[in-house]
Amino acid sequence: MIRVLLADDQILVRAGFRALLDAQGDIEVVGEAADGAQALALVRDARPDVVLMDIRMPRLDGLAATRRITSDPELGGVKVVMLTTFELDEYVFEAIRSGASGFLVKDTEPQELLRAVRAVVDGDALLSPGVTRRLIAEFAARSKEPTAADALAGLTDREREVMALVGLGLSNEEIARRLVVSPLTAKTHVSRAMVKLGARDRAQLVVLAYESGLVRPGWLG
Repeated sequence: MIRVLLADDQILVRAGFRALLDAQGDIEVVGEAADGAQALALVRDARPDVVLMDIRMPRLDGLAATRRITSDPELGGVKVVMLTTFELDEYVFEAIRSGASGFLVKDTEPQELLRAVRAVVDGDALLSPGVTRRLIAEFAARSKEPTAADALAGLTDREREVMALVGLGLSNEEIARRLVVSPLTAKTHVSRAMVKLGARDRAQLVVLAYESGLVRPGWLG
């Protein structure tokens, strides 16, 4: 059973998400929070698998709450998916840098929401790939200058190649076709790169690909 916590200051948004999620046989809503401080307390108490976290909330906003969750070793199994009203929300890239596993637009289709919750639990963290690619490309360019290439020194040439393709938003299946390997082999290379770099998930790996200079904005075509 996938345990989900809803954090949004709008009651109707929470009610709509709860109705959809609770209707699924494999998903259970274990709590609701109206602000970031309440969300943080509930996460520590309920230990959900996924938190659907609004970016803008009173008392403690979603970004601050996400940073506290993802920096707490005891909450390492909790995945945070940010909720935003607009596709090009100025805080989304910062949310991913803060440790969020991805994001969803609030008016997303019901099936996309369900797919996203299940996907993030499985570690396939990049949600809404087309929008994600645009956002990461735009905001990575503004974030900071690339870090030294030494950050990737522990990766093999193939792991660097796979990481670059992850940075371009490709799925394991797309990477496998590009490199003429099996999807399992592609997934293995992605997993090894994540372990070596200490990345929580694919979203963090994308950020590292940009921040290291391995991928640069404008390469998306």
